[in-house]
Amino acid sequence: MKKTLFFLSLLIVFVFSMVYNGFGKVDHVQVSIEESTAFSKEEINEAVVAVKKKFKDFIGCTLTHIWYIEDKSMKITDDYMKYGNGSVNGVQQENVIVLLSSFKVGSSGGDGSLEPHSTYTDWNWIVVRDDHSDKWRVDDWGY
Repeated sequence: MKKTLFFLSLLIVFVFSMVYNGFGKVDHVQVSIEESTAFSKEEINEAVVAVKKKFKDFIGCTLTHIWYIEDKSMKITDDYMKYGNGSVNGVQQENVIVLLSSFKVGSSGGDGSLEPHSTYTDWNWIVVRDDHSDKWRVDDWGY
């Protein structure tokens, strides 16, 4: 009986630690937003929310900083519209915003595609919406 309780206790601790450590962490993210002529602060902040939501899929990772710099965003948006999904999905350029981020990867390496125990900087998040009145959604990410 004692062995059963001991193993049951270990199992509960293991499951709890997997659940707690399993999702990407977005609790203490530094957010920096540069002035924009293309988007309001509210629109940019709504795009940040979409990125944070998607980042929770990055198992064992911690988002540390997310930022918007209009010049960089516009350059990456141009490339997305010419060579990326924007060239085929019908999204209008005014409904595309690019945010940049830094994040730390834990021992798991996220989904296995990230280098464990590393930091990624200038990671792109291409966030789109169908129309000015629609919610933002992450369409692509990476370098």
